[in-house]
Parts: sequence; C-alpha cells; structure tokens
Amino acid sequence: MWGLIEPIHAVTYFGQEALESASQAGYRGFWMGYFACRLAPLGPVGPHVATAVCYGFAPSRVARALPDAWSFAGPQAALWARLTGATATLRRVARDTPRLEEVADLIWEAALNASTAGRVLAAGNQALPRPDDPMGAAWQAATTLREHRGDGHNAALVAADVTPVQAHWLKIAAGDTDARTLTVGRGWPEEAWQQGRLELQARGWLDSDDNLTPEGRAARDSIERQTDVAAASPWDHLGHSNTDRLAQLLTPLTEAVRLAGIIPFPNPIGLRSAEPRH
Repeated sequence: MWGLIEPIHAVTYFGQEALESASQAGYRGFWMGYFACRLAPLGPVGPHVATAVCYGFAPSRVARALPDAWSFAGPQAALWARLTGATATLRRVARDTPRLEEVADLIWEAALNASTAGRVLAAGNQALPRPDDPMGAAWQAATTLREHRGDGHNAALVAADVTPVQAHWLKIAAGDTDARTLTVGRGWPEEAWQQGRLELQARGWLDSDDNLTPEGRAARDSIERQTDVAAASPWDHLGHSNTDRLAQLLTPLTEAVRLAGIIPFPNPIGLRSAEPRH
C-alpha cells in the first residue's frame, strides 16, 4: 500500500503546480515551502518541533525555513496551497482516473481510522476536514496515511537507537536511494554525515565498503517489519477485501503519476522506479 500511496502524496514535492502554489502563497524557495506546507497541520511550529517531527533533516536546514515562513504566510495559507497545488497536479496527469469517488471514499475511511496515538504529524493531518473534490480527498487521505507510516517508522528507528544520519546510510546501503540524493536533500554537514557512517561501521552494521553486513541487514529488516506492523491499523479496519479493492482502484492513479515523470529517480523518499504492483 505504501508503494501505491506514496507517489500520490509525493506530487506535493515534485509537481509543478504544487511548487507554484507554495510560491504564490508567499514562500521563498523550495525548502521554505516544503517545511511550511508539511508542518502546517500542526500550526506555526518552530524549527525544534519541525526537526523532531521530520526526523531526517539537519537542524540547520529546518532553521533556515522556520519560523520565518510564517511571516510570509500562515499555516492556513500553507494548507490551502498544498491542497490546491497537489490536486491540480493530479488532475493534470490523471484526470480520467476511473471510479475516483469510490477511491476517495475508501482511502478516506482508511485514513480516518488510522491509529494516531504517538503520531503527531499523522494526527494533525487526520484532523483536517475532508475536501469536497474527490481528487483532493484522495490526496489528503494519502498524505495522512504516509505520515502515519512515517511517524511509526521514526518510532521504530528511535527504538533501535538509530540516528537520522544513520537511518540515511541504512537506506543507501539497502539500495533505496544514493548518497548524493540524500546529502543534497537532507542538508547534513559533511562531518556529521561521515560520523553516522563510521558509527554504523563500528556497530557492525556496515562493512568497510558501506554495504550492509548480515547483522545490519537483519537490523534493518527488523525496523521495516516493525514499521509495517505499526502501519497496519488503517488496513485492519478496512479488511482484506476493501484493502484489495482500494489497491486495485489506486493503481491507475499511481501509474499515471509515475508515467508522467513527476518524481525523479533516485529520490530522497526511497521510491523506486518500479515498485511491485498489486
């Protein structure tokens, strides 16, 4: 389900209409728009809260965007910008998505029934009203579900005593993305970046060539399993039949996003160019 849902949410970061919408709201540069729009469900939070919630970013990168962003446009403007921009991108590339209202109803039900205990960003998104437009509702529900999974993933990383930089190195070693994409995307200073790598080597999780050792692969697999378990509540609520139905209905929308070339590969998210299909 993550492979189907993440591309729908990710147009927020890569779709031209979404980027233009953040700029028109008043945000200066990509990262100011990114943090303002992503954190807007929590209100005008500052850099310390945003860094903790987003987990993977260097504090200095967040501090360059927040709290300054709120002096240009407040959270309500950010919420409007991201919804209208993402919806416009999805409408452009997937205007003829079949049974869109059924898609919206099912994915909204899943998002509404995601357990948000301990999941701050998921809870903030879940509390937002349902957009009237089915495409907008599908995007907002996809966003709630991806943040729900992300919050659970962060908890699994913390429980495994994995720092943000170490988490990036595990992603690179697993082949989900490349080092340059993450260093550029997450903004860590070179010293901190290399320190995370050395720490994983000392832990026995990376070898001298920065590949996963058997211990490292087992640890990463355990973190991913815990993430999957923590993300199960929306699908437990829908049940197998409705979850399968939603997967079937989402596939044309997700494929349209992929075929449109909106999302670059590799990317910091870890989306691959050919995720397994339902």
